[in-house]
Amino acid sequence: MAQSNLDLDSQSERFQRGWEQLQAIDGEAGEQVIEGLSEIAPDLARYVIEFPFGDIYARPGLDLKSREIATVAALTALGNARPQLKVHIQAALNVGCTREEIVEVVMQMAVYAGFPAALNGISAVKEVCE
Repeated sequence: MAQSNLDLDSQSERFQRGWEQLQAIDGEAGEQVIEGLSEIAPDLARYVIEFPFGDIYARPGLDLKSREIATVAALTALGNARPQLKVHIQAALNVGCTREEIVEVVMQMAVYAGFPAALNGISAVKEVCE
């Protein structure tokens, strides 16, 4: 990652913890998202690393697979976060979810978020898995 806008070596323990979680979950794709953000909004890039990844994803109680299942479900239910849904579908695959599990999670959302949200979610799964 380009360090011109985010100097990784001079960041807090919280940031470092978040950066490690981001890499474990999203790998290079996550780094690219942060790099793109850091070019225009370095503070937002830092917030993304510190709060969801440094504070929430690093908590005990749920493994990364469970956290990604919950995230895919939530983003599917929102119905308006397709880019983030696709990133988290890939993240779910990265942390051990199967394509079949992700499809079932998205289908489950038809009950609670409606068929349009589930259909859009399945379309995102198809794009990621092609």
